Amino acid sequence: MYSISEKMFSVLVFLIIVVVFLYYKWAFTYWHRRNIPYLEPSFPFGNLPNLFQRKENIGLTVEKFYNEMKRRKWKHGGVYFLVSPVYCVIDLEYVKNIMNRDFEYFTNRSIYYNEKDDPLSAHLFAIGGQKWRNLRTKLTATFTSGKMKAMFQTLLECETNLLKQIEDCNNPINIKEILSCFTTDVIGSVGFGLECKTFEEKNSPFRIYGKKVFKDSVLRSLKRAFLTSNFPELARKLGILAFPSEITDFFLKVVADTVKYREENNRSRNDFLQLLIDLKNSGTLSLEEIAAQCFLFFLAGFETSSTTMTFALYELAQHQDIQDKVREEIDAVLKKYGGKITYEAIHDMKYMNQVIDETLRKYPAASIITRTCVKDYKIPDQDIVIEKGTSVIIPVLGIHHDEKFYPNPEKFDPERFTEENKAARHHYAHLPFGEGPRICIGMRFGLVQSKVGLTSLLKNYIFKVNKKTIEPLKMQARSLILAAEGEIWLDVYKL
Repeated sequence: MYSISEKMFSVLVFLIIVVVFLYYKWAFTYWHRRNIPYLEPSFPFGNLPNLFQRKENIGLTVEKFYNEMKRRKWKHGGVYFLVSPVYCVIDLEYVKNIMNRDFEYFTNRSIYYNEKDDPLSAHLFAIGGQKWRNLRTKLTATFTSGKMKAMFQTLLECETNLLKQIEDCNNPINIKEILSCFTTDVIGSVGFGLECKTFEEKNSPFRIYGKKVFKDSVLRSLKRAFLTSNFPELARKLGILAFPSEITDFFLKVVADTVKYREENNRSRNDFLQLLIDLKNSGTLSLEEIAAQCFLFFLAGFETSSTTMTFALYELAQHQDIQDKVREEIDAVLKKYGGKITYEAIHDMKYMNQVIDETLRKYPAASIITRTCVKDYKIPDQDIVIEKGTSVIIPVLGIHHDEKFYPNPEKFDPERFTEENKAARHHYAHLPFGEGPRICIGMRFGLVQSKVGLTSLLKNYIFKVNKKTIEPLKMQARSLILAAEGEIWLDVYKL
């Protein structure tokens, strides 16, 4: 026999299930009520696949949304991430409106941050509103071509360890791991003025904590996704962190210690941190804000650039004719500059640019772009209003693989990015760094870093794909950016 309390508990559980079910049923009518076409959701994940199993990268999921909406000849459509309605933009003119023409309605990203409990999360990429505008204005001056040129020698000093590591390795090599160590050293040096020693020390804390940021447990992902996506203010009140506290503690201490050392010893250096310290001393940035921007610089710099170089070398290893053509350009350009890799030489490599652009088309590090509608927005050519607070996604991977813009999209073809071909294509058909006022502020640095790494390797080595690489490539399901399952393994031969 059940006790009264057991019966009451059973009734309570039943009522909770009914309420949750009814709430979902009502929530899933949102796009119908807004008169916007939508893809049919299912309980409990909406249009997302089973989050407990996670067999597919989110970029590929959103690419499927794009392809289905294109098949139905929609310009836009609604989907649901769990119970949260998300507006998916397909038409490139709509994309242009959101990212540029009507930017005032979409100034914020749909990215959770908690400045009080997790100060590192309140970085330029995540924050919005006037706070973002003020910080963007302050930081823009730190990424000018002049500042990049001043930092270039510091970046170049990391080349020696990269070449030594390649020299010491036996085939096959996990090229992503080596390039991640290189970019971690670069960001550590240029960003923090520190020697990360990731090649010498397998347990370098920068490498360890860098990896942790891009890995997440299923339980933690679900808890964060549900609360931060649907109830961000509640999540902040509950103290939900964007990053584990150990990561925050590590980076805060690194920045605080480095700033203290420089100020107490009157030391200065041509790096990103020094530019931020100067802003702090002029009263425009706090120590926590400095740490947050350094953290963003580290994350955006080491993982995206190493991924881009990895996929570029994989494609060049598959296409020896293209690899030879890049190498010929490298040799010819460096000859003009006395055989040295210089800032000017790097910018003279036009075909290298095309190879990187095509790599970023096929494997964009940011496979989706997010925005939040900050005030009611009427779509210009329709009698439809996107409500304030609505999350927006732009399916970059879908656009980059659309046959309308890139015939035979799975083919790696740098000729797509000649000046003539770029001019003939819609400007918003290539979005590896975003567009408009929120275009990636570190784009110039990321490209320079990638070009230095590729130039250094290709002028000294030939690369071929090793059979240990799983082909065709399959993207890791739980990675926040595109990364190959089983990693990419290459054979390297000294020239």
